[in-house]
Order: sequence, then structure tokens, then C-alpha cells
Amino acid sequence: MIVIGGMIGLGKTSVAEILGEHFGTSVYYESVEDNKILPLFYTATEEEIQAKRYPFLLQLWFLDTRFKAIKQALVDQNNVLDRSIYEDWYFAKRNLELGRISPLEMEVYENLLHNMLEELDELPKKSPDLMVYLKGSFETVLERIGKRGRDFEIDDSLEEYYRFLWEGYDDWVNNHYEASQVLVIDMDNMDVVNNEEDRDALVKAVEERLQEIRKDA
Repeated sequence: MIVIGGMIGLGKTSVAEILGEHFGTSVYYESVEDNKILPLFYTATEEEIQAKRYPFLLQLWFLDTRFKAIKQALVDQNNVLDRSIYEDWYFAKRNLELGRISPLEMEVYENLLHNMLEELDELPKKSPDLMVYLKGSFETVLERIGKRGRDFEIDDSLEEYYRFLWEGYDDWVNNHYEASQVLVIDMDNMDVVNNEEDRDALVKAVEERLQEIRKDA
């Protein structure tokens, strides 16, 4: 099982699709199009955020959908996940630091996450084999978000929020993520959507790391 991680806009869905097609495996995509809360989260004023508690509701939405996806993925033999339940904690923590999620809400969230992860330990497969971490400069992040064209994501007022998320990502990967080995892909120098050579380089890097993991197993 491969999970794809990284900052908003860097191409997780495209990478998941490419790897799923190459390996002939199922792909579990992040729940976005049917997410009723996500547009509200991005377009709400600070006053509405505090009153409606959209950040907390959004984290619960993602936690629920990612738990369902990883439970199914850990039972199947081969698959790719477009973001996973392990990464969800990072977004909750950053919104706690911004004051958008309260300490009590974070306690409820972490207790629920802990219970879910305990349940995963009962499955035949316990964790992913590899996380492919997409890394890029903040300029690349903004450029890719703009190209993606989701209206609710494109607003100058969101730039500070995006930067806050981006600044802490490497720390989360290096100091908090422990579920699997990590392969870092530099998205500043790769365009896997439009460049066939970059797609081939991505696939080759993943194959080589998976071979190393099998040898060490």
C-alpha cells in the first residue's frame, strides 16, 4: 500500500492516479467533490468560523472518510491512497494553533483518531508500505492551486493560511509520521501531468524504493 502526502495543490491526486495505473491497483481518492463543508471552510469569515465551527466539522468529515478508505485499503492486497488518515492530524493541529479548533475539540478529535488507529491494528495489514511525500516551494504551491481552478480555493485572503500549512509540513513528516518509510518527490522540478519523462522518473523512484523495502522485510 502506498499513500500520497503533501501540501494542498502539489498533485497528490495526479500522482495517485499515475501510480495506480502503473501498478494496476485500486486508488482511493480524497473526498473533495462531495464534501459539503470544504467550500464553507474556505469562504467563511473568521466570525462564521468561530460560530459554525467549520474547521472542527471538516476534520471530522475527513477523518470519517479517510478511516473508511484505509480500512478497505488495508484489507486489499495492493492500492494507492490520495492522502491518508495519518496526515489528517497535521491539519487539525495547525488549525488548533490558529485558534480555529478549540483545545476541547482537539481532545475529542485525538481520542477518536486514537480509537480508529487501534482498530486498524486488528486488520491483516497494519500500515502502509510507503508514503510518497510531494514537496515543493510555496510559490509552486500557489501556482498549482491556481491552475487547479477550484473557485473556493482561489482567494488572496487564503495565502496566509496556505503559507502556515506549508511551513510546518516538513516538520510533520520528519518528526511525527511513523507509519511507513517516506520517499520525497521534488515537485518544483517535476510536472507529472504534462511531462512523460517526469512521470517515468516518478514511477522509477517509487519502484526502486519498494524494492529496497522488500529486501529489508
